Order: sequence, then C-alpha cells, then structure tokens
Amino acid sequence: MAEKTNASRILEKQGIFFELKEYNVDPDHLEATHVAEELGQDIATVFKTLVLHGDKNGHFVCVIQGDREVDLKKAAKASGNKKVAMIPMKELLPLTGYIRGGCTAIGMKKAFPVYLDRNAMDQEFIHVSAGKRGLQIKLNPLDYIKATNATLCDIITSEEEDIQ
Repeated sequence: MAEKTNASRILEKQGIFFELKEYNVDPDHLEATHVAEELGQDIATVFKTLVLHGDKNGHFVCVIQGDREVDLKKAAKASGNKKVAMIPMKELLPLTGYIRGGCTAIGMKKAFPVYLDRNAMDQEFIHVSAGKRGLQIKLNPLDYIKATNATLCDIITSEEEDIQ
C-alpha cells in the first residue's frame, strides 16, 4: 500500500474520497505524459501543477492536462494580473514545499489561489500529484475543487497553438 502524504492526509481530513496510485519514477522523464503511461491512464485525466507569479497578485497555481500548455495571457486574466510568468525551478521547493514531479496544490506551504482548467470537468476523475514523485491522487474534479478552493477557467492554449 502506498504511503500517505501530507496531501492525502488533508483529503482524508476533509472527508474526500480518493485513491493513491503508485508509478515508477524516471528522473529523466518527469513529464505528465510519462506518468500517464506508467499509470496506464489517458493523458486527459493526468493533470500537472504549475506555479506562476503575477505582476499584481503574486504567486498562484495553474492545474492543466498533462499534455497541454498554459496560456500565459489567459492565466493572467484569470488571476487578475497584467503579466505572468512561470517561477524559476529553483524557487519551487522553498515556495511550495514540493519538488518538480511531485508538486500539488493540496498542502502547499501557503494556500495560493488555484486555477483549474475547465477541461477537468470533462473527466469522471483526474490524477494529480500526491506531493511526491511516484505517487498520484485519483479523485473527482469537483472534490479537487473543494480541496483546493480552485477556480474553474480556460487557461490552456488552443490545440492549434499547441501544434505549432
């Protein structure tokens, strides 16, 4: 049985049903597409957690399907900023308490605003990091919203932009 993480303890405390899913970690391939392959899941159900910084409202989190890209203009609009950028990787651990490949909006050091791409609602369940590499949390998107106080919005590039 998978070991509990801070994120899974928080979900239990909130009475949210979830499953912990273990997978083999390849430090050279931390992408969500690799996680989906390891889990045997459609990439549309595997979401990645990205931390950004805005010029007006500071840090916030975007959670999007693993094979998609965040649209910085849409993320800025959703978060009430004029300009936003991804944080440098070296800031991730001190800021959130999590490392690349194991970052989740559940149980970060500070509760930053969370923006979940609305495509999550097309899924019966989604997978997000459980707060450590090699472990994912499978849960209903509405429960994820409840757990993170996430705002649903359109924050990904259009498929045409992804292809270019």
